[in-house]
Amino acid sequence: MRKVLVIGTGGIGSFLIPLLDKVDMYAISVSDPDTVEMKNITYQNFSEEEVGELKVMAMQKRYTLSPNKFPILTEQQLRGYDLVICCVDNIGLRRTMYNCKDLKWLDLRAQGRNAAMIAYTADPKMYDTLLAGEERSFSCQGDSWDGSNRQVHFMQVAIAGLGAQWVQRWFNGEEVRDYMVVNV
Repeated sequence: MRKVLVIGTGGIGSFLIPLLDKVDMYAISVSDPDTVEMKNITYQNFSEEEVGELKVMAMQKRYTLSPNKFPILTEQQLRGYDLVICCVDNIGLRRTMYNCKDLKWLDLRAQGRNAAMIAYTADPKMYDTLLAGEERSFSCQGDSWDGSNRQVHFMQVAIAGLGAQWVQRWFNGEEVRDYMVVNV
C-alpha cells in the first residue's frame, strides 16, 4: 500500500478520496479541521445528515482512511508519505509544501470555472506566480457563486478526477504532466 496524505476534504478532497479508496491501493490519511455545513451540501460530497460532523469523520464512515481533525502547519507533518495531495486553498500550507525538500506533492485547485493541477516536478521558477495572492481562503465555487443550485460550478469534481488519474499513473511509473490548467 502506498501512503498518501490528502489535505482537505472539501470541494476537491471529498471527491478525490472515494476515487483513490475505490482502487484499494492506498493507505489514505486525511487532514481537515472543518465541519460539514449546510452550504457545503450543494458542491461537496456530503449529505444533509452529516451537517455538523467533522468532515474527516464523515469521510471515515464511508471510506477506508485515517482521519486527522487538526490542520497541517509544519513541514514535519508532511513527512512520512509517498505522496502529499493538497486540496485546500491555503497559501501558507502551499509555501511550506512547495519548499519542502524531497517531498513528493500534488496541488489540486479549483475556483469557479477554473481548475489547476501542479506537481512537485513543475519548474520552481513558476512558484512565485503560483504562490502569489491573498492569504484568505477561497471557495471552489469562486466569487461569482450566489449560493444557488442554478449557479453551482463543478470544476472541483473535474480536477479531483484528473488528480486521481495523475496519482494512478504516477505510482505506476508512467509519464504525467507537471502542470495543467482547465478553464470552462
